[in-house]
Amino acid sequence: MNPKSSILADGGLSAMNNGNGIANGNDPSHTIRRDYLLERSRELSQLRKGVQSSLQLKKSVHRRRRSWWSILFTILTRIVLILAALLYLGQFITRCSTLAGRDTKSSFALLDYEDRVSEVENSLKITSKMLQVQVEVIDKKIGNEIGIVKRELQKQFQEKKSFIEMELNQLESRTDELSKSLADLEDRDLLTKGELEKFWNELKSKGNVDDISKDVDLDEIMAMTKEIVEKEIDKHSADGLGRVDYALASGGAKVVSHSEPYVYGKGSSWLAVAKGISRVHSNAQKMLEPSFGEPGQCFPLQGSSGFVEIRLRTGIIPEAITLEHVSKSVAYDRSSAPKDCRVSGWFEEPEDDPSARIDKMFVLTDFSYDLEKSNAQTFAVPVIDSGIINMVRLDFTSNHGNSALTCIYRIRVHGYEPSSPAAITTHA
Repeated sequence: MNPKSSILADGGLSAMNNGNGIANGNDPSHTIRRDYLLERSRELSQLRKGVQSSLQLKKSVHRRRRSWWSILFTILTRIVLILAALLYLGQFITRCSTLAGRDTKSSFALLDYEDRVSEVENSLKITSKMLQVQVEVIDKKIGNEIGIVKRELQKQFQEKKSFIEMELNQLESRTDELSKSLADLEDRDLLTKGELEKFWNELKSKGNVDDISKDVDLDEIMAMTKEIVEKEIDKHSADGLGRVDYALASGGAKVVSHSEPYVYGKGSSWLAVAKGISRVHSNAQKMLEPSFGEPGQCFPLQGSSGFVEIRLRTGIIPEAITLEHVSKSVAYDRSSAPKDCRVSGWFEEPEDDPSARIDKMFVLTDFSYDLEKSNAQTFAVPVIDSGIINMVRLDFTSNHGNSALTCIYRIRVHGYEPSSPAAITTHA
């Protein structure tokens, strides 16, 4: 019998019984139906379980029956989905990193710029140090080269200087020799060109020579030569210079004052002579007398400096001063000869106060006595229009090496007397 039909039958009976039971108020079929329902529910649950198990069995069988290509398709589909998800996730991450990397990139760029600036600064510092070192090395090299060149130039300059000095010394010595030769010629008072021309003209006039190119007679030449020699002899016999000396003692001049004389010791041929009231040594007049070239015929003054004051024979206008010493050809020692000298002059009346002569004195000439020249050396008075003088003072500030004494052999004063008789004053 079908369970469903049984269930319907049972349901009908239950309904019928239910109708009867309710009518009675105590239906005994109610309990039966409940039991029946409980039993049916158990059967339904078992039936459901059986259906579910059969369905599961069918599914398992169905799964077993699925082909390998559907499984592969499912796997590939899932892989594609996963790749799509990963790709989308990668794009999202890239966008986020791009947005976030802009700030990072700017900060990295700033840091990189600072690093580059720092590198450039360090490079510049290193380059500056290298350049400084190179400059110092070059500076030292240049300094060394300059020092070498400077030393070479100094050496060459010294050599040239020594050579030039040697040449100048030779030239100076030759000049001195020439000057000495000229001075000797001047001191010898040889004939001048004018005098020679005068003699030649006289010779031509005597011999009636019209043309210089014509021969001159030998007798005429000898006569002219004799005349020249006689003139020179007369000149040298006339006090050696042939000039008037207004300081000559025999002519009336005299020494009025002098510095401390030098007196030789006891046992010498020179003896001390008492001084007069005028404090003038008795031998002082030797300075105004000819010595005739004899050594020792002089007046010695103490030390290497001193003075002599002389009253001239008469008032004159001075032209030259002659200072004489012993000739070097006969001298024993010439170191006592005066060297640097000054001659002053003035006019003094007999009644004038000697202490006031300083206000009247004026310098006539300054000169130096040269031992290499003639023993009698004449020095011109360059003072123009000096006026009339009758007093002369010789001051010497040095000699030629003798510290004990200075010897003066002779002093001469040359000039001419003024033409006005009223201006001439003679002093004995």
